[in-house]
Amino acid sequence: MTSKEKIAALREEMQKNKVDAFIVYSADPHMSEYLPAEWQERAWLSGFLGSAGFVVVTKDKAGLWTDGRYYTQAAQELEGSGIDLFKDGLEGTPNYIDWIISEIPADGKVAVNALATAHANWELLTGKLNEKGITLVDAPLLKEIWKERGKPSKNPVFVHPVERAGKSVADKIAAIRQKMEAQEATVHIISSLDDVAWTLNLRGSDVESNPVFLGYIVITKNEALLFTDLEKLEVDSRKEMDDAWVKMKPYEEFFNCLKGFKNEKVLVSPNSNQSIFEMLKEDNQFIKAAVPGNLMKAQKNETELEGFRTVMVRDGVAMVKFLYWLTHNAGKESMTEYSIGEKLRGFRAEGENFVGESFGSIVGYKDNGAIMHYSAKSEGCQEVTNDSSILVDSGGQYLEGTTDITRTLALGAVSDEFRTNSTLVLQGLIRLSMVKFPRGTRGVQLDAIARLPLWMHGKDYNHGTGHGVGSFMNVHEGPQNIRKDMNPQELLPGMVCSNEPGFYVEGQYGIRHENLIAVKEAEKTDFGTFYEFETLTFCPFFKDTIVKEILSAQEIEWLNSYHKTCEEKLAPYLEGEVKEWFLDLVSPL
Repeated sequence: MTSKEKIAALREEMQKNKVDAFIVYSADPHMSEYLPAEWQERAWLSGFLGSAGFVVVTKDKAGLWTDGRYYTQAAQELEGSGIDLFKDGLEGTPNYIDWIISEIPADGKVAVNALATAHANWELLTGKLNEKGITLVDAPLLKEIWKERGKPSKNPVFVHPVERAGKSVADKIAAIRQKMEAQEATVHIISSLDDVAWTLNLRGSDVESNPVFLGYIVITKNEALLFTDLEKLEVDSRKEMDDAWVKMKPYEEFFNCLKGFKNEKVLVSPNSNQSIFEMLKEDNQFIKAAVPGNLMKAQKNETELEGFRTVMVRDGVAMVKFLYWLTHNAGKESMTEYSIGEKLRGFRAEGENFVGESFGSIVGYKDNGAIMHYSAKSEGCQEVTNDSSILVDSGGQYLEGTTDITRTLALGAVSDEFRTNSTLVLQGLIRLSMVKFPRGTRGVQLDAIARLPLWMHGKDYNHGTGHGVGSFMNVHEGPQNIRKDMNPQELLPGMVCSNEPGFYVEGQYGIRHENLIAVKEAEKTDFGTFYEFETLTFCPFFKDTIVKEILSAQEIEWLNSYHKTCEEKLAPYLEGEVKEWFLDLVSPL
């Protein structure tokens, strides 16, 4: 079926159910960013494969809303689908709820699948729709037309040992119960997959590139329950749960368990699925707040930080070997954007404790570099030669930690304009790396520091400067970030973030430079406690795309010092021509 045929089939179901508009969010019951195959409903319906965006279908129109990372990609993938692209965040783009209200009758009916709709979205929809006399209902209509939907994986769930986690399951649950008591909660529900995995020191592979598994946790004053596919729990995993007094229950029994709660004060994230709230709302009180473990998870302990430092050396060695291969073979042997991604995976796989990629590699040659989250397919992607520029954004999952790195380099002649823009982007990365900031600072306050070199030239980029990163966990992790949005979460010691400013010229090239950074205490002064960033990533930048005159003496000093550190960390693991090339790369600017 084509997207047009799928939408036509959906409209038939809408007509049967007297539904005027149906919303397909990019979500599963755990509100994951990256979804198990069987929950990729929006991608299945629309053909748009980005990680963010949702589709609204009415009786005669359809639209997809997505953010600036995906404007170019979405336009290409929606071609011929009959779905209009709405560029979220741009002036003139209507809010999707206002658009729905303008398109359907005043007494109309809007439907969603409550199991794949966050409670926060349900509440927002209900409030705005009810003002206009429009009803919101739970109706999982895609169930009727997506007949070949896959089944959940049977991949094993294994232990992430305390030697790598740095904190035992029992200690984590005890800390969560303390937070529950402080909020007067008697029941706590954890539904997000990374929070489930972190709390129980377990990992899995139910979601591509994310070491998580399908499951829910329910914690009361006296019990802790894990709901998952019991067949997937390895012997060590069962022992880990038994030792921490965690009872194991089948995944399907979760909602039946909720039915049994009466007169409880339930601590649950407003980002949990609406079906949880529907099950509990009659007889219980809600404490709608972020799960306590989410912030605990974000502040990495020293064991986890050491894991990051360890894998960054391993990952840096793989990157240097890959970059040597790429720069010395482009134009000499046949290669494509897709095959380059596979080659990079192969270099990482040579490293100890490599589990897989932390996300699908983004390899954008020439104009494809301007597609921020470009994903090259095995068929039909660009042939890569020794011409122009290439952007490579990639990462690895290792038992000790997670990596995410971007380097943009010239494989052949590039314009002076490209070199200038590349330098401005690098200057933004350097300035953010060097910053010192007082306790209480939010990511939004630091975002401007990375953008300022571009802003001074009337330029900008349509994505965040930084996202949180997990410890052998999801490569995108909250609650912190560094971006334009007003996120109230302050940056705290132990938080790991990406530092990735960029610049993109559609149809020509894209530039992004990225390291991972960790918040640490710098000093205490008369003005309070100040923090700074520790740069975790070790991999050189290419001097042939740097306009030295743009950088200040202090910025050049930072870059030379960074390259010296890369030499100290990586050179012992390199040899021969690769080492000689690398030593030239890290020589002073």
